[in-house]
Amino acid sequence: MAGGWTRDGAVNEQIEASISEELARLRARRAPAGESLARCAECDEPIPEKRRAAIPGVKLCIDCQQDRDRRPAARSGINRRGSKDSQLK
Repeated sequence: MAGGWTRDGAVNEQIEASISEELARLRARRAPAGESLARCAECDEPIPEKRRAAIPGVKLCIDCQQDRDRRPAARSGINRRGSKDSQLK
């Protein structure tokens, strides 16, 4: 694929690097950070030691985490690709 002044494969390398960076960002965002709490942040029930050891940085008990996981994710409603169809709505 022609890339102007770039060497062969540079465009694909840039795409792969962008994908790798985004995946790393998402993994880091999903992982709990900091010290685990001994008691749940929502219901104040004790969090079992095995759960705290398995998930560093855990803040919720199993029941509260399951309730949170069942909630629908909020959607921004913005089409970041900026297609013409999205601009007409």
